Amino acid sequence: MFTFTLVKLFIMEDYQERIGLLQEMIAFAVVDGELHDREYDFIQIVAEELEIDKETLHKLFDKKHEKTVIKDEFNRICQFYRLALLMHADGVLHEREQVKINEIGINMGLNPYAMKRVLHLMKNSPNAMVDGDTLLSVFSEQHN
Repeated sequence: MFTFTLVKLFIMEDYQERIGLLQEMIAFAVVDGELHDREYDFIQIVAEELEIDKETLHKLFDKKHEKTVIKDEFNRICQFYRLALLMHADGVLHEREQVKINEIGINMGLNPYAMKRVLHLMKNSPNAMVDGDTLLSVFSEQHN
């Protein structure tokens, strides 16, 4: 299972925003038609880091996903990366997941070239992870 020590950096101040992020992750996890155990485990780890209790998390699986607008770019990049990690959690890259993550990233206002580069780096990484500095530098390169 992925260990993600940077999750603490991504903790959102607003409870509803944290709930919205988990809802988005849940919706993304089932885009291939199935929730794999590793995907659930990853979502549960993120929920714990976001200080969302297990009961609340389980209720989110029954709720319809509501769009959450993430205001600052840093948190949008972090959420994109969380979703990318989730996409790799089951060890299978489904075409629907790849289409959906690009759609989500574009809707968040992220640079498509930076997203593509991060996904490529993750695909070629032995553990599907990219260090935080590299992640941020890929997106900041696009500003120059």
